[in-house]
Amino acid sequence: MKNIYTTIAALQPQFINFIRVAIFIVMAWIGGLKAFQYEADGIVPFVTNSPFMSFFYNNTGKTAVNEQGEEVAQYKLHRNPEGKMVQKNIEWHKENGTYIFSYGLGTVICIIGLLTFLGIWSAEIGFWGGILTFGMSIVTLSFLITTPEVYVPNLGGDMPTPRHGFPYLSGAGRLVLKDVIMMAGGLTVAADAAQRILKR
Repeated sequence: MKNIYTTIAALQPQFINFIRVAIFIVMAWIGGLKAFQYEADGIVPFVTNSPFMSFFYNNTGKTAVNEQGEEVAQYKLHRNPEGKMVQKNIEWHKENGTYIFSYGLGTVICIIGLLTFLGIWSAEIGFWGGILTFGMSIVTLSFLITTPEVYVPNLGGDMPTPRHGFPYLSGAGRLVLKDVIMMAGGLTVAADAAQRILKR
């Protein structure tokens, strides 16, 4: 076992670079998808309910009456399920500024991923990539507080919904929670970059 421990310990710098590569893959892929309609539509609940980003949308705070006669946030009536195109919903999103914001956000996410990746060769650039990854993760994790859709809703049915609300994460909530790992990764690569700078 000692040989295994020694080998793994010696590979720590490569593992830290692997974190950089992993962050880049996630950021570039997810950031790139922000250029597509279905992904832009999908982030609307997060952005609309976020105190940090809601002002980017034109329809934030607007309400409408649903089929049950309940007054709800307007965006809830204009969701496009992934893989489905509904023209009236797309028009609403255009007016809302959904797509323009998504393009900008995607660009920022891709840039952060690239800065982090470049930390393999440049400690200074990589430091800021790690710090920005950490900061972005804080914003993302705030959705666990601000976005109702991150928890299982009580939709009723043939019997009462036994588990809904906090702490029962929905698919969206489980996706958000994973940013704890991105947060830790960002700090790890930033600390590694800082150590490399100080050693010089």
